[in-house]
Amino acid sequence: MAAQSLARTLILSSTLTPNINPPSFNCLKSMAPTVSTTTTLAPPQRRSMSAFEARISLVFALASQASSVSQRLLMDLASETAKYLFPKRLESQNLEEALMAVPDLETVRFKVLNRTDKYEIREVEPYFIAETTMPGKTGFDFNGSSQSFNILAEYLFGKNTSKEKMEMTTPVITSRTRSDGERMEMTTPVITKKVENQDKWQMSFVMPSKYGSTLPLPKDPSVRIKEVPRKVVAVVAFSGFVTDEEVKRRELRLRDALKNDREFRVKEGASVEVSQYNPPFTLPFTRRNEIALELEKKEE
Repeated sequence: MAAQSLARTLILSSTLTPNINPPSFNCLKSMAPTVSTTTTLAPPQRRSMSAFEARISLVFALASQASSVSQRLLMDLASETAKYLFPKRLESQNLEEALMAVPDLETVRFKVLNRTDKYEIREVEPYFIAETTMPGKTGFDFNGSSQSFNILAEYLFGKNTSKEKMEMTTPVITSRTRSDGERMEMTTPVITKKVENQDKWQMSFVMPSKYGSTLPLPKDPSVRIKEVPRKVVAVVAFSGFVTDEEVKRRELRLRDALKNDREFRVKEGASVEVSQYNPPFTLPFTRRNEIALELEKKEE
């Protein structure tokens, strides 16, 4: 009975208030207490690396570093090799010179003053050398020249106070000098000079021009640093291998030809210098060698 009375009351209430809508879902949502949905995640705990994993990681790091170094070395090697595989040619006066080629390396700077069919006269700019005394009785003794070359190469490639590796230049020059303490004046990279009465020769490397007088000092006391002043020389180029007999023959021929030069004469006490531009593996007919005699102007 009570239940029937309650039902009649609810029906009557809904009939009398037709315009009243039930609260919307949004309204109910706004009435609800606010609950934050932002969740703060705890940082993941870092797993410690095992000894085996550490070794593997180190191996990969070293391999990557070695690969990078190897690539740089290969690029440097390719660059240096190209200087020999793709050489340059100096101005030629005949067919023999036209076949000669020299590595694309720095060389002593000079200006051609005159050129004849027998020789070329050059004004050579100042430069610095590193020299050492050679063992042996000839300027082209293989053992003596190899030993001296290695001593100078060690200085050039890092056996110096700065531990600096310097670049090679051209040519290699072998020269004879007087035994009376005459100042040694030479041209380009490797120079050999003989002290007549002592059967001794001097081998010299011409230093890269960018250093000037700031060259690092050699650690080997047998290596000496010197400056070569400006000079004028007469030069004859020839191919093939260099021997003492060949040098003597060409020197006599050059001295004889210079007797008829109108402007210059061979400087008193001057000795022959032999320049060699190419590495040992170069074919004989493509090698460039030069003999040079220092000159002075004739008195008018």
